[in-house]
Amino acid sequence: MRIFGREPVYLLALVAITLKLSAAYGLEVTAEQQGAIMAILSLAVALATAIVLRTGAVGAAIVNLAQGALALFLAFGLHMDAETQSLWMAAVEGAVALLIHREVTAPIGPLEIEQRSPVKAGDGRPLSGV
Repeated sequence: MRIFGREPVYLLALVAITLKLSAAYGLEVTAEQQGAIMAILSLAVALATAIVLRTGAVGAAIVNLAQGALALFLAFGLHMDAETQSLWMAAVEGAVALLIHREVTAPIGPLEIEQRSPVKAGDGRPLSGV
């Protein structure tokens, strides 16, 4: 996978170096904030990779990206108690489950009883006395 004609890992390295140099020369970013920024960028690349490579891990990548975003907001001063954080993550996981749900088919064929209706005769007519 390439972004702007480059491998994502090289772009992440460039961002990390730029961020560290900027902090060394006056940008007011703590080490914790730098770590959170790099974590969210890494998770974004992981999400893009999961989508492009079609590994089936898109749901997990989205949930991890949401966790990284929450950590980023907390590192930059968002005050949120653990219960509220859990509720937000549950909402994200519920949305992912709803939107990326795939139908599951059993590896065995349907049983004969599953092919007949207990309310209709074999020819499709309703059973008498019902």
